[in-house]
Amino acid sequence: MTLKGYLVTGLLLWLPVAITLWVLHLIVSTLDLTMNLLPLAWRPDNWLGLRIPGLGALFAVLVVLGTGMLTANVLGQRLLKFWHGLISRTPVVKTIYNSVKQVSDTVLSESGQAFRHALLVQFPHQGAWCIAFQTGKPADEVARLIGDEEFVSVYVPTTPNPTSGYFIMVAKSDTRELDMSVDDALKYVISMGVVAPQDKAR
Repeated sequence: MTLKGYLVTGLLLWLPVAITLWVLHLIVSTLDLTMNLLPLAWRPDNWLGLRIPGLGALFAVLVVLGTGMLTANVLGQRLLKFWHGLISRTPVVKTIYNSVKQVSDTVLSESGQAFRHALLVQFPHQGAWCIAFQTGKPADEVARLIGDEEFVSVYVPTTPNPTSGYFIMVAKSDTRELDMSVDDALKYVISMGVVAPQDKAR
């Protein structure tokens, strides 16, 4: 094997490790910022005399878990209703909050259909196929204007960053449903087609 071959082999070994560590560091560092929500005297690094990485991530998980448990009872529901009402009356903030809440409720809801199916659609032109995710159906006003045929709303992610993409509406007859999970489809998109999902028929 040549020197170039050794270099490529080493990169193939260390690159996934380095990217994984970088992503984990980014996530933990971001979650550690939640400790700033505590009063200065209550912060662990203040009374321990040292900073413990990951403590903020644990704190964030506990806050989310505690909030979920609190809102599961009648008192929590009343507090949640009061909070939503307060935010909904705040100019500018209500627009951002309501939009984000509507999207998160739709995507994270177990009863919702958002991101439940991976599809093949022709994009950006006929004859070029790409992976997309069904997000629902067009609004009634839109459906009336685009014709009698049944349409579906889909999200076409970009590669290798699937957090950006395109929202399009296509005829359901022009889509092909894939026999793969959303996770497998995302891996396929992120890897630019390098990591192909395993054939379930095998």
